[in-house]
Amino acid sequence: MAPRITVIGTGYLGATHAACMAELGFEVLGLDIDRDKLAALAAGRVPMFEPGLSELLLKHVAGHEGSTGRLRFTDSWEEVAAFGDVHFICVNTPQRKGEFAADMSYVDAAVDSLAPHLDRPVLVVGKSTVPVGSANRLAAKLAALAPAGEQVELAWNPEFLREGYAVGDTLHPDRLVVGVRSERAEQVLREVYAGPISDGVPFVVTDFPTAELVKAAANSFLATKISFINAMAEVCESAGADVVQLSKALSYDERIGGKFLNAGLGFGGGCLPKDIRAFMARAGELGADQALTFLREVDSINMRRRSRMVDLAREQCGGGFLGRRVAVLGAAFKPNSDDIRDSPALNVAGQIQLQGAQVTVYDPKAMDNARKMFPSLSYADSALEAVEGAHVVLHLTEWQEFRELDPAEVGAAVAERRLLDGRNVLDGDAWRAAGWTYRAMGRPYAE
Repeated sequence: MAPRITVIGTGYLGATHAACMAELGFEVLGLDIDRDKLAALAAGRVPMFEPGLSELLLKHVAGHEGSTGRLRFTDSWEEVAAFGDVHFICVNTPQRKGEFAADMSYVDAAVDSLAPHLDRPVLVVGKSTVPVGSANRLAAKLAALAPAGEQVELAWNPEFLREGYAVGDTLHPDRLVVGVRSERAEQVLREVYAGPISDGVPFVVTDFPTAELVKAAANSFLATKISFINAMAEVCESAGADVVQLSKALSYDERIGGKFLNAGLGFGGGCLPKDIRAFMARAGELGADQALTFLREVDSINMRRRSRMVDLAREQCGGGFLGRRVAVLGAAFKPNSDDIRDSPALNVAGQIQLQGAQVTVYDPKAMDNARKMFPSLSYADSALEAVEGAHVVLHLTEWQEFRELDPAEVGAAVAERRLLDGRNVLDGDAWRAAGWTYRAMGRPYAE
């Protein structure tokens, strides 16, 4: 008989994991303490924009016509404990306020709430991104608090989801990593992931610390690669070189590759920035801080990109922002998402507004979230409305919609045809041909 699965925490990671486990054929019960969120999920509404997730929910959430009924939601720890054979912990680990370290309070609260109800052998599986060493501590806590004692095992199974591709990354991952202490725990997870494994997905079995480090190491490597090409963009600007051509030449080297090698405004979101900072903090606690000092420069390069965009915009406005109108295309930290956490686009928009400009923002999906976080900015319902009367247009999130804009049509709406491409993806020649001053980060400047 297939194990029954619970998912603790129904945010971005949890809602996706729950729906995908139902898609893989399991009976799933999701838990959250936010009853409004649970009501939305039960109605098939996703609390965030993630392509394909809403459709998957409607396909499986009980109570909808034609659904499989394999997915339900609750706020009862007792119900979750009685239902589940495998409990996935998918709660958030944000950056601790005033520190680099990760805030583990949500993970600890989940274990503290679940464990006292576990009176039979089950497997608890952590998916949250945690500092190395957390799994050993949590395993001891589970054994101490659960009535079933050491028959309640822990495993660690880090997630590698990309926002905008989370459903595909869960159903068809590029690898599965599980940190376990017993053959039984490994076999249970092989059963849970039997579908992807049969499709040839690598299944990597490790100890707890290695499984925890895989996620931290992966995000640190990606952040380093992004900041490397942005550092090259700084050099290219000083040398009169073109970072796009440089990146293309580097990408042909199979040791380097072209992914995450696009110079621009840098990374943001709820993962890379806080994860590399938490990694540095944990390394310091372990006495290995010198091994990760380079990540401080990775972080610094990333933040400099935002300041550089503000400087470029000021130049295009004649040296100051007072009395100038600035249009910002993009609010989400990346396309195909409504996530504005640590968004470079909104960070730049906010800095420019504080320096005196009238800033108007448009994003295809992140408007509601942006309004809540930055209520003092102005917002438009379309790109053309956002650029009305603008003295400079900033392209800061690379949505396909912005790539398809007609330079002539946009030009008819602005006060001055000045465009800063913060993502290096627009056709500069087409915009210049339409009378625009086009400038991109790390590329030669031409009127």
